[in-house]
Amino acid sequence: MSSRRKFLKASVITGAAAVTGSKIFALPKKIIKPELNNPIVISTWDFGKPANAAAWEVLKNGGKALNAVEAGVRIPEKGHSNQSVGYGGLPDRDGFVTLDACIMDHQYNCGSVMCLENIMHPISVARMVMEKTPHVILTGQGALEFALANGFKKENLLTEESKKDWQEWLKTSHYQPEVNVENKKAISKNDPMPGGIKNHDTIGMLAIDSLGNLSGACTTSGLAYKMHGRVGDSPVIGAGLYVDNEIGAATATGVGEEVIRIVGSHLIVELMRQGLSPEDACKAGVQRIIKISPEKSKNIQVGFLAINKKGEFGAYCLQKGFTYAVKNDKEETMYTAKSFY
Repeated sequence: MSSRRKFLKASVITGAAAVTGSKIFALPKKIIKPELNNPIVISTWDFGKPANAAAWEVLKNGGKALNAVEAGVRIPEKGHSNQSVGYGGLPDRDGFVTLDACIMDHQYNCGSVMCLENIMHPISVARMVMEKTPHVILTGQGALEFALANGFKKENLLTEESKKDWQEWLKTSHYQPEVNVENKKAISKNDPMPGGIKNHDTIGMLAIDSLGNLSGACTTSGLAYKMHGRVGDSPVIGAGLYVDNEIGAATATGVGEEVIRIVGSHLIVELMRQGLSPEDACKAGVQRIIKISPEKSKNIQVGFLAINKKGEFGAYCLQKGFTYAVKNDKEETMYTAKSFY
């Protein structure tokens, strides 16, 4: 009787497939889960190392990836030696330090702020947008009013050092995003950031916690001397950051306009869904930018960083010099990404 039931069941499926000319259903893809109790955090550029250390304090104690990435990127947000994220960031061409940030968890919850002024930690405001409002994005004055109403303090983020650099720039007002500029200026003992960091425009951080859940965060003061009101890819969900808890996560750094054109981070996650490794997915994203903007791509930097559900990670960039930091219970390492040029 059992054999007869199996035969009839197989006959029905085979017959239906013959009628439709295809399988009547596809088996769901196997969801890859990382080993439990094996958290990891990765982030862009040299300032990712101290940021990872802060995130690891959360992860090693069984904390959530969402809490880890927020804690991690808050470090460069308050580090004034880094002139591309948060406090001390180089201003726009009108002298205003405007901040962009976004955050995303393992359940597709996300929040973002754009063109936010006078708030030290835009990543925490972005998280509050995610958790306390029905929206994803708040911008400008509205984002500032929301932050102040929820207990954030208004602070001057333009340091004397960045103000002097801006005033020097005004003498020529020449705008050209620079590639991999190294900051060799003196750093005070009270600065939480180390010396010799890359003075670039973004920190993107991705983490997997001990439950195997992913989250990501991205924060920046944007390109120096940009037009007032300009927003790059960093606070745009899908461009500067994307998290899919079944597959993996990705983040971007560099000239955001080019990342937005290809919805870069979402593209890379989808390529990982199709079976590409994190590095190969990042490489494909870079190649897409080159295909769209072949001449422009020779003179700008864009880098992608990704991690899959198994905890495998990788990166790729346009120009040499893009570094990223990795921290887990086995290593605390800086890597240099492969580049196209």
